This record gives sequence, structure tokens and C-alpha cells, in this order.
Amino acid sequence: MSTQHQAPDGRTGAAGGTGPGALHGLRIADFSRVLAGPYATMLLADLGADVIKVERPGTGDDTRAWHPPTDQDGTSTYFLSVNRNKRSVVLDLATEAGREQARALIAACDVVVENFRPGTMERLGLGHQELLARHPRLVYCSISGFGSGAGAAIPGYDLLVQAVGGLMSVTGTADGEPVKAGVALVDVITGLHASLGILAALRHRDATGQGQLVEVNLLGSLLSAMVNQASAYAVAGVVPGRLGNAHPSISPFVIAYRSGLAKPHPRSWTGPRTYGAQPARGTGQRWGERRTVRTATSSCRASSAAKARASSYRARGSSAGERPRCLVSRSSTG
Repeated sequence: MSTQHQAPDGRTGAAGGTGPGALHGLRIADFSRVLAGPYATMLLADLGADVIKVERPGTGDDTRAWHPPTDQDGTSTYFLSVNRNKRSVVLDLATEAGREQARALIAACDVVVENFRPGTMERLGLGHQELLARHPRLVYCSISGFGSGAGAAIPGYDLLVQAVGGLMSVTGTADGEPVKAGVALVDVITGLHASLGILAALRHRDATGQGQLVEVNLLGSLLSAMVNQASAYAVAGVVPGRLGNAHPSISPFVIAYRSGLAKPHPRSWTGPRTYGAQPARGTGQRWGERRTVRTATSSCRASSAAKARASSYRARGSSAGERPRCLVSRSSTG
């Protein structure tokens, strides 16, 4: 399987471009499957790295069977979404011959990425300690659900971690049940963290000549991505909850849209206000053009801190009718 973009002279470039990408010359052995690992290696492939995806015989990556939908050739669109710009090789890691082929592949690579359960690669003789001893310049990235310490044996699924990590507790309407994100967001965030860690390890190798072990897990990645909600609890003891499309800290805030038009909560309507806003689809409008959009205040009450900031703003001598600038979120989908 290969969907690499090539320049007229045959050189592989970043996705959508020509010529060598920023990571041209970098080779990655990708033993990962499903989403987090493949997403990380796809980003690196988009930047020009040569990614060789290792798949098991018969079925290949799990997501090859995740359909419908499929493309015109019957390939799962889920699989395609995280595996562009890669080459594929079939290796049976259950056999010694397959493991020897894997070792030979790794010997010619700069990076190894895997997301098996902790301990699996070690049982196959492909663990980081053994490989780094043989190849000191190797960057070895291991992705798991809950890390290599306590909880290492627990399978890591995106939905499970969305619940355990608190994302579902802040997603949905205030009077409704916790809701998962519309995509496997934790896997995507973990893939981003993995690709960043790999690039940092490669920079370290360039400076020192030594490879590194990069460990990334789903739970740690989600806790990092909880940003202001996690900080509210850690610093101020505030337990965040579900607010629908409202914001816990800022106001006014556009809370809902239908077909590209603002639809405020009826109890929160503050009248039209002019902002530099994103154009709705099909309007022919350009970015940056000023237009009137409907805004709404958050349905939750402003915190005392927000009130204090507003008082401070007024105390600095703002003119009558002047208001602090705010950003308005807009979306063309409901």
C-alpha cells in the first residue's frame, strides 16, 4: 500500500507537494495499528519520512475491516484516513523468520513505533532495551493506554480513556448524560504527542549521537489536553461540568449554530454585534470581512474573578460604551 506523492524526478515529497519534505531521508518502521500510532507516523510521512508499515498476514491492520464506508476499490476509509504516504510489508511476528525480517528492517531504520500491550514487543525480542543496545542511534516510540507502570496491563481504548480521563464529564448538555467526542479524539491527541516526542528525540540524537525511548500513553495525553478544565480543579478546586456549547470562563460566547447562522440560547440573547468573523459557507464572503453575527452570553453566571476583571477594565478609564474585545467561535455545521 502506497499513496506517496512524487515529484517529476521521482523524489517523494510531503503530502500535496513536490520535492523532498523536511524529514526526507528518515526511515520509520511502523509496527502500530488502529489509530494513535498510525496517525503519528502518517504525520511524519506527510513531512517526507519513509514509513514502512508492518502488517500481519491475512487481515493486515484492524481498520482494514472497519467499514462501511469504503472507497471505490473497497478499502476502508477509516484505514485510509491514517495511513497515507506509507509503504506496507507483511511480516508474521509469531514466527522466528518473521521476527528476523523485522530485525533486519529495524536495522535500516531511524525510528521504531509500536502500540502493542506493554511487554508484547519484549516477548517478541523486539523490546526497546534489546534494540537500543544493538542500535544506539535508534529512536523507539512506545504508545500504550496507561503507561508502563501501574495499570500497564489494562487495555487502552479511546472511549474508556475519554471516560476515565474526564473528557466525557465535560462534554454534553448540563442536564444530559456524559457524551463522547465525535471522533476518537484521545487517540488523535496521543498521536500528535507521539510525533512531537519522536521529533524531539531525533533532535537529541542529532546533538548527541544517542537514540532515546519515547513513551506516550492515552491517559497522560488526555490529561494534558484537558488544559483549562484540569487547571480549574488542580489550582482552584473547581469541579468542571457539562455546559453544552457555553464556556465556563468567558462571555459573551456564541453557543450554537444551525446552517452557518448563530442561534443563541433564548435567555441569553444580547442583540446583534459586529465582529470580524469567519464567513458562512456559500455566502461568497471572504475571511476578514466585517459582518453582523448574533452573539449570546454564556448561560452560566460570570465568576467573581471575571467580574473583578471587568471592574478593573472600567477602572482603567475605558470610554462610555467601550467593551473588551472578544473572539467569536463560528462553525458552518450544526
